[in-house]
Amino acid sequence: MPAVRSPQLNRFALLCACVLAAVPATARAQGAYPDKPIKLIVPQAPGSATDTVARILAAELGPQLGQTVIIENKPGAAFTIGLDLVAKAPPDGYTLGLGPIGALSISPNMIAKIPYSIEKDFQPVALVARGHLLLTVGATSEYKTVKDLIDAAKKNPGKMTNASSASGSPGHVGAELFKYMAGIEAVHVPYRGGAAATTDLIAGRVTFMFESLNSISPHAKSGAVRGLAVSGDRRSPAFPDVPTVAEAGVPGYSAPTWSGVIAPAGTPKAIVDKINEAVNKAIQTQAFKERFGSIGDEPAGGTPEEFANTIRTDLAKWKDVVQRSGAKLE
Repeated sequence: MPAVRSPQLNRFALLCACVLAAVPATARAQGAYPDKPIKLIVPQAPGSATDTVARILAAELGPQLGQTVIIENKPGAAFTIGLDLVAKAPPDGYTLGLGPIGALSISPNMIAKIPYSIEKDFQPVALVARGHLLLTVGATSEYKTVKDLIDAAKKNPGKMTNASSASGSPGHVGAELFKYMAGIEAVHVPYRGGAAATTDLIAGRVTFMFESLNSISPHAKSGAVRGLAVSGDRRSPAFPDVPTVAEAGVPGYSAPTWSGVIAPAGTPKAIVDKINEAVNKAIQTQAFKERFGSIGDEPAGGTPEEFANTIRTDLAKWKDVVQRSGAKLE
């Protein structure tokens, strides 16, 4: 004999159904996040330093979130094409970006008009990695130390050239800070990418270059270029015999690099916190640490608030450097 439901039970079931229907779909979805693949936008080309970080991260982040993380390279216009796509994406956690220091704290100081606000249109999620620029000369260069380079530049003001992967790149402004603090002059020669700049450095067509350790470490390890110093506050584990610029003769010099995951502003805190936790776990996996150890960068991690503070601090720091140098991006 079928069970008979009481009128009170029927009314209770109807009430529950009405309450559930009144809950916004986005709120219900938060509990299940993520239930589909996640897109990670990289504002640089495949093979770039940022792309390398993104691909190493995606391989470890996917398993932590239980979904595939798909890399989408959107280079161009000094990072603004890729970052604009992140800023304008739905704030649901399914479109993220990997923001390097160049995109979030350097180029905004060099572009008159950008289609987004770093402070208002992005939600910092987690710092992924910290790294260095490597101050390099060609393997056949006469300069063996930072002091050699500075002494020669002072004797021949304006005769040296310093290459960079692009105007507005970390290598560009890192060199501007170096020249200012060392009291030397050199002509900046921007290239369209680090590979072309490195080729000319190796051939002796430019004097020196600051380039991401992530990109140039294979050339330094092979002996094609000579690393004189790293730009961070401490030595790189991958190059323990290479001093920092500060140790090598420019006290106080500091120009570390970093990259981190960002989301569109308005992304729910529960989703931000879940991604942050997953990133912090991903960068501590053995596979992540081994791959990063080979290129000289280090896992970073931390809270969204700590990453936001890093962005703000470096925005102010590089604004001063850019204004002194007069560098601009049209």
